[in-house]
Amino acid sequence: MQCPLLYRFRVIDKLPEKPSEAATRGTLVHAVLERLFDAPAADRTAPRARALIPGQWDRLLESKPELTELFAGDTEGERLSRWLGEAEQLVERWFSLEDPTRLEPAERELFVETELESGLRLRGVIDRIDVAPTGDVRIVDYKTGKAPRPEYAEGPLFQMKFYALVIWRLKGIVPRRLQLVYLGSGDVLTYDPVVADLERVERKLLALWEAIALATETGDWRPRPTKLCGWCDHQAVCPEFGGTPPVYPLSVRPAGSSEDGQGTMGPDRAEAGRPVALEGL
Repeated sequence: MQCPLLYRFRVIDKLPEKPSEAATRGTLVHAVLERLFDAPAADRTAPRARALIPGQWDRLLESKPELTELFAGDTEGERLSRWLGEAEQLVERWFSLEDPTRLEPAERELFVETELESGLRLRGVIDRIDVAPTGDVRIVDYKTGKAPRPEYAEGPLFQMKFYALVIWRLKGIVPRRLQLVYLGSGDVLTYDPVVADLERVERKLLALWEAIALATETGDWRPRPTKLCGWCDHQAVCPEFGGTPPVYPLSVRPAGSSEDGQGTMGPDRAEAGRPVALEGL
């Protein structure tokens, strides 16, 4: 949805991307907020959360040694110290938005996956699921950036509706509330979905999959320039910046060919190395 060519670079070409300080800080903060709930409710305090940061950073480095590149040349440790301080500020802000001593999540960092009637698989990882005594379900997602302006809020909400659709198809339950917690600006965005919302999302995903399937089979992936291009790691191979994409690694069918039904999501496509699932972020 952001850029078809970027999707190709990431999913089909699997081009490497350098770790970023912002994304890695988000991963660190998510890990801290997840681990905090291991403690008894009364011990879920801001000082305890801050104390978790160094250990979670060490765990990240152990699992992804390439993250050491982020602070290469930082011999005095000043950049790292400032970066960890920014993570502390985000964690502390969370306590002004939610009270973890009064929360008992049903799930944390939950991997979910379901298959629609069409054969399309949906999967993702949900930050937190709360279940009220009444059985009402709330899906919560932490964002370490700032809340978008109202005219741009639909993008993040689409991600949450994606998760709600997966839960609905898996368990037959429409989540009562979708909640986005923006730690960068201290805002909380909520939305209460209904069945019609989730049906619309399902139709949109199927249409999106049809577009992905067609582009995969024809090799026709086009860039969609936006302000986000300035942060893209693939400018060197993007036509918008004078680059040439790598040779397309999959076989293509001629335009107009009906050799394979558009959007068919059967075993043949999986064997050919084509994507067969959509993932929530």
